[in-house]
Amino acid sequence: MRDELIKRICADNASMFTGPGTNTYLIGIEDITLVDPGPLQESRLDNVVAQCGDKLKRVLVTHTHKDHSPGAAYLQQRYSLPVYGQKVKEDDGLQDKTFNPVKELVHGDLVETDEYVIEVIHTPGHASNHLCFLIKEANCILTGDHIMNGSTVVIAPPDGDMSAYLESLHLLKNYEFDTIGPGHGDFMDQPLQVIDWIVNHRLEREKKVLSKMELHGPGSIKDLLPLVYDDVDQRLFPLAQRSLEAHLLKLEKDHQAKRSEDIWHIT
Repeated sequence: MRDELIKRICADNASMFTGPGTNTYLIGIEDITLVDPGPLQESRLDNVVAQCGDKLKRVLVTHTHKDHSPGAAYLQQRYSLPVYGQKVKEDDGLQDKTFNPVKELVHGDLVETDEYVIEVIHTPGHASNHLCFLIKEANCILTGDHIMNGSTVVIAPPDGDMSAYLESLHLLKNYEFDTIGPGHGDFMDQPLQVIDWIVNHRLEREKKVLSKMELHGPGSIKDLLPLVYDDVDQRLFPLAQRSLEAHLLKLEKDHQAKRSEDIWHIT
């Protein structure tokens, strides 16, 4: 049923950070919902609309990072398509400022058609306004950047929050689905195992932060970065630095670490 109801189209924005590119999903046959139009690539978006014709009814956005939502304003203005999602509360410099939904979606909202129902699940962590979309008839959840195929998700404070991210991963285990449609990469089966792997990976990284601080003593984020991420390509250090900060802030919240100015200590 998934292959009948859901079509995945990859944007032409492949990079070290986006993998093969941002996924756009088309849900439905006669009443089509587009999820995550991706970057502003007018010819690509025109081609997508041409494929759907007047069957394309609405646009949903998982979150407003610049590789996921800028195409929404174009579809809204050129084709008068209604756009739905959540605005971010505070701009952290990573947000698409052109995003202007006709309605802000909240946790538990339903997008109902004669073919399918989409349930909105608020999953903050990667972004405070991040949403996942559960398509019940296809037993599939579209996860944006909450879960990606091929790489771990960057959690970039202040809008990114590691505690919220882990809580949101656990939240998904309360729902029934057998396939994940990630924001980057191909469909993923065995979703519970995928979620458990991500949680365990994050907790192992957290343990590594503590063990390196215990072994080497207090340090700044720049001091700790090559120690904690010695298994990561140094070209990814700018992104890893953001996730390290998120881990440290979670440890501070959990009363396992503290900071004096820019130096972090174990409590």
